[in-house]
Amino acid sequence: MVWHKYHATQPGQLTHPSDAETWKHFDRTYESFATEPRNVQLGLCADGFNPYSNAVRQYSVWPIVICVYNLPPLLCMTRPYMFLSCVIPGLNNLKNKVDVFLQPLIDELKTLWDEGVDTYDIHANQTFKMRAALKWMVNDFSAYGMLYGWSTHGALSCPVYQDQLRGFYLEHG
Repeated sequence: MVWHKYHATQPGQLTHPSDAETWKHFDRTYESFATEPRNVQLGLCADGFNPYSNAVRQYSVWPIVICVYNLPPLLCMTRPYMFLSCVIPGLNNLKNKVDVFLQPLIDELKTLWDEGVDTYDIHANQTFKMRAALKWMVNDFSAYGMLYGWSTHGALSCPVYQDQLRGFYLEHG
C-alpha cells in the first residue's frame, strides 16, 4: 500500500498516477494526508449498461466500482483490488435517484477523509489512523452528466472549456 510513495520515477515518463503533476499537487495541498503513505488513494468508476441488450426496454444498471491507486501499476487495476461498492438498477433515467444510491458511499468517503478509521498494519505491527481520498472519477460523458448533474448536451456541454465554447444550433437541426 506504500508503493506509490517509494517507487522510482523515470524522468519524463508517467508509469503510475503518482508520477503525475495532479497527484503531486494534491500531496502539496493536503500535506497532512500525504505524510502518511498508508492513506488510501481511490478512484471511482461508473458506467451504465442495458443488461437485456435491447434498446426498446428502458432498463439500465450502473455498477459503481472503487479502485485503489496506492498499488503498483500491475495491481491497481486488477480484479482483486477493484471493489463493487454498489449497483444502481432502474427503469428509464436514473438522474433523479442516483444521489439516493450514492449517499451511503459518500458518507463513508467523508468519514474516511475527515476522521479516518483505526487500521492495523501487519507489516509494521501497529495500528494507525487510515484516511482515504477520492482522487479520480473515471466514466464516460453520459455518466458524467448523470453522476454530477452537468448537462452534457447543448451549448455548455464541456465542463472544461465551457467559457471558451461558442455553441450554436444548425438552422434546420
